[in-house]
Amino acid sequence: MKKLFLPILLFTSIMCGCTHVPPGESAHDPYESTNRKVFAFNDTLDKYFLIPAAKGYKTIAPNRVRMCVSNFFDNIFYPNTIVNCFLQGKMKQGAADTGRFLINSTVGLFGFFDPATELGLQKHHEDLGQTLAVWGFGEGPFLTLPGMGPKTTRETPDIITGNYLTPLSYLETGYYLPLKMLEIISWRANMLEATEMMNKSSIDRYLSLREFYRQNRIKMVHDGNPPQPDIFLDEEELFEEDDL
Repeated sequence: MKKLFLPILLFTSIMCGCTHVPPGESAHDPYESTNRKVFAFNDTLDKYFLIPAAKGYKTIAPNRVRMCVSNFFDNIFYPNTIVNCFLQGKMKQGAADTGRFLINSTVGLFGFFDPATELGLQKHHEDLGQTLAVWGFGEGPFLTLPGMGPKTTRETPDIITGNYLTPLSYLETGYYLPLKMLEIISWRANMLEATEMMNKSSIDRYLSLREFYRQNRIKMVHDGNPPQPDIFLDEEELFEEDDL
Protein backbone atom coordinates (compact mmCIF):
# COMPACT_ATOMS: atom_id res chain seq x y z
CA MET A 1 0.00 0.00 0.00
CA LYS A 2 2.88 2.37 0.77
CA LYS A 3 4.24 1.97 -2.77
CA LEU A 4 0.80 2.79 -4.14
CA PHE A 5 0.11 5.70 -1.78
CA LEU A 6 3.24 7.70 -2.64
CA PRO A 7 2.51 8.05 -6.40
CA ILE A 8 -1.09 8.97 -5.56
CA LEU A 9 0.06 11.68 -3.16
CA LEU A 10 2.57 13.00 -5.71
CA PHE A 11 -0.07 13.15 -8.45
CA THR A 12 -2.48 14.92 -6.11
CA SER A 13 0.12 17.46 -5.02
CA ILE A 14 0.81 18.36 -8.66
CA MET A 15 -2.85 18.59 -9.69
CA CYS A 16 -4.10 20.33 -6.55
CA GLY A 17 -1.15 22.67 -6.32
CA CYS A 18 -1.96 24.09 -9.73
CA THR A 19 -5.25 25.57 -8.62
CA HIS A 20 -6.50 26.86 -5.30
CA VAL A 21 -10.09 28.07 -5.31
CA PRO A 22 -11.02 30.11 -2.21
CA PRO A 23 -14.36 29.46 -0.49
CA GLY A 24 -17.17 31.50 -2.02
CA GLU A 25 -15.82 31.23 -5.59
CA SER A 26 -17.00 28.86 -8.29
CA ALA A 27 -15.30 25.54 -8.85
CA HIS A 28 -12.41 25.30 -11.30
CA ASP A 29 -13.94 23.23 -14.11
CA PRO A 30 -11.58 23.13 -17.11
CA TYR A 31 -13.01 19.79 -18.26
CA GLU A 32 -16.65 20.88 -18.21
CA SER A 33 -17.43 19.57 -21.69
CA THR A 34 -16.20 16.06 -20.83
CA ASN A 35 -17.68 16.26 -17.35
CA ARG A 36 -21.12 17.00 -18.79
CA LYS A 37 -20.93 13.92 -21.02
CA VAL A 38 -19.99 11.75 -18.05
CA PHE A 39 -22.77 13.40 -16.04
CA ALA A 40 -25.27 12.43 -18.76
CA PHE A 41 -23.99 8.83 -18.65
CA ASN A 42 -24.28 8.72 -14.86
CA ASP A 43 -27.73 10.26 -15.05
CA THR A 44 -28.91 7.53 -17.43
CA LEU A 45 -27.44 4.85 -15.17
CA ASP A 46 -29.17 6.45 -12.21
CA LYS A 47 -32.52 6.84 -13.96
CA TYR A 48 -32.84 3.32 -15.34
CA PHE A 49 -31.00 1.25 -12.74
CA LEU A 50 -30.25 2.90 -9.39
CA ILE A 51 -33.48 4.82 -8.83
CA PRO A 52 -35.75 1.83 -9.61
CA ALA A 53 -33.59 -0.40 -7.41
CA ALA A 54 -33.62 2.17 -4.58
CA LYS A 55 -37.40 2.62 -4.78
CA GLY A 56 -37.91 -1.14 -4.81
CA TYR A 57 -35.63 -1.46 -1.80
CA LYS A 58 -37.63 1.17 0.11
CA THR A 59 -40.86 -0.62 -0.77
CA ILE A 60 -39.67 -4.07 0.31
CA ALA A 61 -37.51 -3.26 3.34
CA PRO A 62 -39.11 -1.73 6.46
CA ASN A 63 -37.62 1.51 7.73
CA ARG A 64 -36.01 -0.22 10.72
CA VAL A 65 -34.26 -2.72 8.45
CA ARG A 66 -33.01 0.04 6.16
CA MET A 67 -31.67 1.93 9.17
CA CYS A 68 -29.78 -1.15 10.38
CA VAL A 69 -28.29 -1.65 6.91
CA SER A 70 -27.18 2.00 6.78
CA ASN A 71 -25.66 1.65 10.25
CA PHE A 72 -23.75 -1.45 9.15
CA PHE A 73 -22.16 0.26 6.16
CA ASP A 74 -21.41 3.45 8.13
CA ASN A 75 -19.56 1.30 10.64
CA ILE A 76 -17.66 -0.86 8.17
CA PHE A 77 -16.29 2.25 6.42
CA TYR A 78 -15.50 4.00 9.73
CA PRO A 79 -11.79 3.02 9.90
CA ASN A 80 -11.23 5.55 7.11
CA THR A 81 -12.63 8.28 9.36
CA ILE A 82 -10.49 7.14 12.30
CA VAL A 83 -7.22 7.12 10.34
CA ASN A 84 -7.87 10.54 8.80
CA CYS A 85 -8.79 12.00 12.20
CA PHE A 86 -5.29 11.18 13.42
CA LEU A 87 -3.68 12.37 10.16
CA GLN A 88 -5.39 15.74 10.67
CA GLY A 89 -4.13 15.96 14.24
CA LYS A 90 -7.58 15.45 15.79
CA MET A 91 -6.27 13.10 18.45
CA LYS A 92 -9.17 13.41 20.88
CA GLN A 93 -11.75 12.92 18.14
CA GLY A 94 -9.75 10.03 16.69
CA ALA A 95 -9.71 8.27 20.07
CA ALA A 96 -13.46 8.82 20.49
CA ASP A 97 -14.12 7.53 16.97
CA THR A 98 -12.01 4.45 17.67
CA GLY A 99 -14.17 3.80 20.72
CA ARG A 100 -17.30 4.33 18.65
CA PHE A 101 -16.15 1.80 16.06
CA LEU A 102 -15.26 -0.82 18.68
CA ILE A 103 -18.54 -0.42 20.58
CA ASN A 104 -20.72 -0.58 17.47
CA SER A 105 -18.74 -3.51 16.06
CA THR A 106 -19.24 -5.56 19.25
CA VAL A 107 -22.19 -4.41 21.34
CA GLY A 108 -23.87 -3.10 18.18
CA LEU A 109 -23.58 -6.49 16.45
CA PHE A 110 -21.19 -5.63 13.59
CA GLY A 111 -22.60 -2.13 13.37
CA PHE A 112 -26.23 -3.00 12.65
CA PHE A 113 -27.12 -1.07 15.80
CA ASP A 114 -25.66 2.20 17.08
CA PRO A 115 -25.27 2.09 20.87
CA ALA A 116 -22.23 4.40 20.64
CA THR A 117 -24.42 7.39 19.78
CA GLU A 118 -26.58 6.70 22.84
CA LEU A 119 -23.37 6.74 24.90
CA GLY A 120 -22.48 10.19 23.56
CA LEU A 121 -19.95 9.13 20.90
CA GLN A 122 -21.20 11.08 17.90
CA LYS A 123 -20.59 10.04 14.30
CA HIS A 124 -18.08 11.99 12.20
CA HIS A 125 -16.95 11.77 8.61
CA GLU A 126 -13.33 12.30 7.65
CA ASP A 127 -11.50 11.20 4.51
CA LEU A 128 -8.22 11.74 2.69
CA GLY A 129 -9.66 14.65 0.73
CA GLN A 130 -10.32 16.52 3.97
CA THR A 131 -6.89 15.55 5.27
CA LEU A 132 -5.19 16.92 2.16
CA ALA A 133 -7.16 20.15 2.57
CA VAL A 134 -5.94 20.45 6.17
CA TRP A 135 -2.40 19.85 4.90
CA GLY A 136 -2.76 22.80 2.52
CA PHE A 137 -3.60 21.16 -0.81
CA GLY A 138 -5.94 23.11 -3.07
CA GLU A 139 -9.07 21.63 -4.59
CA GLY A 140 -7.67 21.15 -8.05
CA PRO A 141 -9.90 20.76 -11.11
CA PHE A 142 -13.46 19.52 -10.76
CA LEU A 143 -14.15 16.07 -12.19
CA THR A 144 -17.19 13.90 -12.88
CA LEU A 145 -16.21 10.25 -12.72
CA PRO A 146 -18.14 7.44 -14.46
CA GLY A 147 -20.33 5.62 -11.98
CA MET A 148 -19.05 7.75 -9.09
CA GLY A 149 -20.22 11.28 -9.76
CA PRO A 150 -18.62 14.58 -8.69
CA LYS A 151 -15.12 14.81 -7.29
CA THR A 152 -12.20 17.20 -7.27
CA THR A 153 -8.67 15.96 -7.81
CA ARG A 154 -8.05 16.45 -4.10
CA GLU A 155 -10.77 13.92 -3.28
CA THR A 156 -9.90 11.25 -5.87
CA PRO A 157 -7.05 9.53 -3.93
CA ASP A 158 -9.54 8.61 -1.21
CA ILE A 159 -11.22 6.26 -3.67
CA ILE A 160 -8.17 4.01 -3.39
CA THR A 161 -6.97 4.64 0.15
CA GLY A 162 -10.49 4.49 1.58
CA ASN A 163 -10.96 1.13 -0.09
CA TYR A 164 -7.86 -0.24 1.65
CA LEU A 165 -9.17 0.92 5.02
CA THR A 166 -12.52 -0.89 4.93
CA PRO A 167 -12.81 -4.57 5.88
CA LEU A 168 -15.30 -4.95 3.03
CA SER A 169 -12.57 -4.80 0.39
CA TYR A 170 -10.81 -7.85 1.83
CA LEU A 171 -13.76 -10.17 1.30
CA GLU A 172 -13.85 -12.67 -1.54
CA THR A 173 -15.56 -11.47 -4.72
CA GLY A 174 -18.62 -13.62 -4.11
CA TYR A 175 -19.28 -11.76 -0.85
CA TYR A 176 -17.90 -8.35 -1.84
CA LEU A 177 -20.02 -7.69 -4.93
CA PRO A 178 -23.47 -8.34 -3.36
CA LEU A 179 -22.55 -6.27 -0.30
CA LYS A 180 -21.18 -3.45 -2.44
CA MET A 181 -24.35 -3.42 -4.52
CA LEU A 182 -26.47 -3.33 -1.36
CA GLU A 183 -24.37 -0.45 -0.04
CA ILE A 184 -24.92 1.55 -3.25
CA ILE A 185 -28.67 0.87 -3.28
CA SER A 186 -28.96 1.74 0.42
CA TRP A 187 -27.10 5.02 -0.14
CA ARG A 188 -29.25 5.86 -3.18
CA ALA A 189 -32.44 5.14 -1.26
CA ASN A 190 -31.35 7.57 1.45
CA MET A 191 -30.70 10.26 -1.19
CA LEU A 192 -33.97 9.93 -3.15
CA GLU A 193 -35.82 12.86 -1.59
CA ALA A 194 -32.82 15.20 -1.69
CA THR A 195 -32.09 14.56 -5.36
CA GLU A 196 -35.76 14.87 -6.31
CA MET A 197 -35.92 18.29 -4.66
CA MET A 198 -32.72 19.42 -6.37
CA ASN A 199 -33.89 18.19 -9.78
CA LYS A 200 -37.19 20.06 -9.47
CA SER A 201 -35.54 23.34 -8.47
CA SER A 202 -32.59 23.24 -10.89
CA ILE A 203 -32.42 24.81 -14.33
CA ASP A 204 -28.99 23.27 -14.98
CA ARG A 205 -28.68 20.09 -12.91
CA TYR A 206 -24.98 19.68 -13.72
CA LEU A 207 -24.13 23.10 -12.30
CA SER A 208 -26.40 22.59 -9.31
CA LEU A 209 -24.78 19.27 -8.44
CA ARG A 210 -21.29 20.66 -8.95
CA GLU A 211 -21.83 23.62 -6.64
CA PHE A 212 -23.74 21.58 -4.06
CA TYR A 213 -20.91 19.05 -3.97
CA ARG A 214 -18.22 21.69 -3.61
CA GLN A 215 -20.00 23.68 -0.90
CA ASN A 216 -20.68 20.48 1.02
CA ARG A 217 -16.99 19.53 0.81
CA ILE A 218 -15.95 22.98 2.06
CA LYS A 219 -18.34 22.58 4.98
CA MET A 220 -16.88 19.14 5.77
CA VAL A 221 -13.29 20.40 5.63
CA HIS A 222 -14.15 23.11 8.16
CA ASP A 223 -16.16 20.75 10.41
CA GLY A 224 -19.45 22.44 9.62
CA ASN A 225 -18.18 26.01 10.07
CA PRO A 226 -16.82 27.22 6.71
CA PRO A 227 -15.33 30.73 6.53
CA GLN A 228 -17.76 33.32 5.25
CA PRO A 229 -16.77 35.08 2.01
CA ASP A 230 -15.85 38.73 2.50
CA ILE A 231 -18.53 40.63 0.61
CA PHE A 232 -17.33 44.06 1.71
CA LEU A 233 -14.50 46.02 0.23
CA ASP A 234 -11.67 46.86 2.58
CA GLU A 235 -10.90 50.48 3.45
CA GLU A 236 -8.10 50.86 0.90
CA GLU A 237 -10.35 49.68 -1.94
CA LEU A 238 -13.06 52.10 -0.82
CA PHE A 239 -10.62 55.03 -0.83
CA GLU A 240 -9.33 54.01 -4.26
CA GLU A 241 -12.87 54.06 -5.63
CA ASP A 242 -13.52 57.46 -4.04
CA ASP A 243 -10.40 58.86 -5.70
CA LEU A 244 -11.74 57.76 -9.08
